[in-house]
Amino acid sequence: MTTPTTPGPLPASHSLDLGGRTALVTGAAGGIGRACALRLAAAGAEVRAVDRDAEGLDALAAQGAGLAGSLEPLVLDLNDLEAAERAATGTDVLVNNAGLQLVRPIEEFPPEVFHTVLTVMLEAPFRLIRGALPHMYVQGWGRIVNISSVHGLRASAYKSAYVSAKHGLEGLSKTAALEGAPHGVTSNCVSPGYVRTPLVERQIADQAAAHGIPEERVLAEVLLKDSALKRLVEPDEVAEAVAYLCTPQASFITGTSLALDGGWTAH
Repeated sequence: MTTPTTPGPLPASHSLDLGGRTALVTGAAGGIGRACALRLAAAGAEVRAVDRDAEGLDALAAQGAGLAGSLEPLVLDLNDLEAAERAATGTDVLVNNAGLQLVRPIEEFPPEVFHTVLTVMLEAPFRLIRGALPHMYVQGWGRIVNISSVHGLRASAYKSAYVSAKHGLEGLSKTAALEGAPHGVTSNCVSPGYVRTPLVERQIADQAAAHGIPEERVLAEVLLKDSALKRLVEPDEVAEAVAYLCTPQASFITGTSLALDGGWTAH
């Protein structure tokens, strides 16, 4: 099997002007969220970068200095649902990205972790959308992009909470699309396969234990087993898909899921 490789330099970014727009990105301190926050700020948006990791947000703000837009760090735990809804007030572009993962068989899965995963990854996006929609409806324009996963479209063993949350997020996104259409608001999911992020890297040991194989075999035999392209997705690739959904050319795309899965769902 060919060793997975990273792609070469990405092509020029989609033309996108978000000057005067406010965006909110959750889980912005690292991985996909960081890439999305930087991409939207580069397009001129004033980005509310939400995460519970204060240090990571400070590093993000430093990295984004000099971009066309701005990055406003907002330390927030999405388990505080009331605060999450308030934070979304006045948002033009909402990117629901924050997530967490635990790999365990159902009979060993801690119920409190299942509850937390669904709170952060499904109930919090509902509250953020609920907080953002009034402003979007008044102005007749809004973009909701939910970072789902191939696990919002397909299931894998040992990920009951994550798969449940992502399947729910896909449904929530479609409902928001149907309700938002008369008001100029689109709602879509971007559903990547395994992305080169700390969230993926942290689960390798758990995957090895769950499947009874050495850690060095997890990437090829578990994570990339069903992918035609044998590499991880890069965060910048996901961010560019998010940016595209905010362009005028994507204004007729709503209620759907853009799979960046390397051919996983082609099976």
